Amino acid sequence: MGFDTIITNGTVVTATDTYVADVAIAGGTIVATGKSLPRDNTRQIIDAAGKYVMPGGIDVHTHLDMPFGGTTSSDDFETGTKAAAFGGTTTLIDFAIQYKGQALRQAFDTWMRKAENKAVCDYAFHCIITDLPDSRIPEIKSLVGEGVTSFKLFMAYPGVFMLDDATIFKTFQAAAKQGAMVCMHAENGGAIDVIVKQALAEGKTAPKYHALTRPTTAEAEATARAIALAEMAQAPVYIVHLSCNDALQKVREARDRGLPVHAETCPQYLYLSLENFDVPGFEGAKYVFTPPLREKWHQQKLWQGLKNDLEVVSTDHCPFCFKEQKELGLDDFTKIPNGGPGIEHRLSLVYSGGVGGGHFNVNRFVELVSTTPAKLFGLYPRKGTIAAGADADLVIFDSHRKHRISATTHHMRVDYSMFEGIEVTGMPELVMSRGEVIVQHDKFLGRPGRGQFLRRVPYNGA
Repeated sequence: MGFDTIITNGTVVTATDTYVADVAIAGGTIVATGKSLPRDNTRQIIDAAGKYVMPGGIDVHTHLDMPFGGTTSSDDFETGTKAAAFGGTTTLIDFAIQYKGQALRQAFDTWMRKAENKAVCDYAFHCIITDLPDSRIPEIKSLVGEGVTSFKLFMAYPGVFMLDDATIFKTFQAAAKQGAMVCMHAENGGAIDVIVKQALAEGKTAPKYHALTRPTTAEAEATARAIALAEMAQAPVYIVHLSCNDALQKVREARDRGLPVHAETCPQYLYLSLENFDVPGFEGAKYVFTPPLREKWHQQKLWQGLKNDLEVVSTDHCPFCFKEQKELGLDDFTKIPNGGPGIEHRLSLVYSGGVGGGHFNVNRFVELVSTTPAKLFGLYPRKGTIAAGADADLVIFDSHRKHRISATTHHMRVDYSMFEGIEVTGMPELVMSRGEVIVQHDKFLGRPGRGQFLRRVPYNGA
């Protein structure tokens, strides 16, 4: 009996090991790794000489086809997962939003309909909870039974998403009881709301005031409060899109005490800063997302944090076109849809700046973009590693290939790039999802609807 595919001559990289080996695939899964595997009756042999063979990237923070601020994010599950695939991401976890008064199941069903028949790569969902009276708490158990084992809460956006501390605490308790993870958007939304209203009253309406009205202290305070509420509830917590050293210090202190506190950052906080708002006219709207960009010195602190206390890099991909969508806030920064496009460039940006920049090695890179996301969110060892029995989600990665990021060449359905003009070193050459080559030499070979919904297992303290 032969294999469907053997990837040969590549340097296999996992979170723990680096070695030259063949990787054999059959029926969409990895069936063997080793030297000189038998070639008889193998249908396809792919030569990866001089390249890394890595597990496919896992982006655990995306917002595809998401209504926000009177419009909808410009990538749907077809264009967004296609762009992800070009960048080496083969699994993503998006957010199903429960609106006030809705059952959690209704949110899940709505987002399942958005994804099915469209997604190119595999996907799962967190559920955003905006309304949780005591009568609704049993729905958490029900959703966990459907394989949705994480929930997102907001300490920001009063009147839209923000929850009070009592509801947050009850959610932590209920989620922990079911082995579910709570993901927290940590900013002090009440204080920020006061600062924003004061800025508008003073005529400060330009895009840069989005950042200047959301101080790092507001993020640090909410991060500390989220950690405290989780500790009281004896629950794990995952801080999303951490943007500044102030909040990182709160995470570090908690982890030093042995608490199950996890945190991610995003490429925009590693590469961009307040200086990006120093552009003509309304161009700064391209950089309006939340938490906002910070002073440049925070970048180095976050890169250092990725060696240990920051465990994941995701994108918070939430694209809105500059024309028509971002321009909704021409006269008022609070009306600019919050979000930016990044799903396609995560692996290259993290590899180029992280490994290329000497902050960490290639194993830590795999850990940050694939293995730890899989472990924290109930996908490991099916995803996030190269081992017999794992899905054959693989990236052949050319660590020497240079690429200048541009909206003229990216595959995201948005008319600008946050990272326009940045040159990266390190790009995917071939991307495989469950044994099927979906991108090769910059050509898309996949098809919409081939992506599968992933039922996730509960958090186990990875």
